[in-house]
Amino acid sequence: MLVSESQSVSATRKISKYQKPRKQFVLYYHDNLLLDPDDVANSTSAKVTSGTKLGNYEFGMVVVFNDPVTKDQSFQSPEAATAQGFYFYNMKNDYSAWFAYTLVFNSSEYKGTLNIMGADLMPEKTRDLSVVGGTGDFFMARGIATFTTDAVEGIKYFRLKMDIKLYECY
Repeated sequence: MLVSESQSVSATRKISKYQKPRKQFVLYYHDNLLLDPDDVANSTSAKVTSGTKLGNYEFGMVVVFNDPVTKDQSFQSPEAATAQGFYFYNMKNDYSAWFAYTLVFNSSEYKGTLNIMGADLMPEKTRDLSVVGGTGDFFMARGIATFTTDAVEGIKYFRLKMDIKLYECY
């Protein structure tokens, strides 16, 4: 009996009934890495391990962050959210990082969190990371956060444009 039941299970991929995102918005992620011990007040991230000697691309460096996220490109703009998590450089022959973080919203527009993770292949013009969950206004969210590098100042500062599309959100 068990064999016949398992044979009737469909192996087809579930296609979402939502062809367009249920929610979509653009935010800017600002990372200001602590390099100078006298710049603690302005820094929003810090490396917890240094890169290894494998290659010239900071391979193995881990950074933890509590970065401001704004609705426009200005670092001085009011925060729409904060990004709390980490990234590490994971290629020895080019710049690439792997991110895992939570966007924490506490504003009049949104309350709750979005969880984002995945590979940031920096040489690519755009990169898609997975939205893997959320709370509050983003309960059970699923979708894509498309990264575009918007500004880079060496290893000290970078800004990412995040085009967030939520296909499931209750």
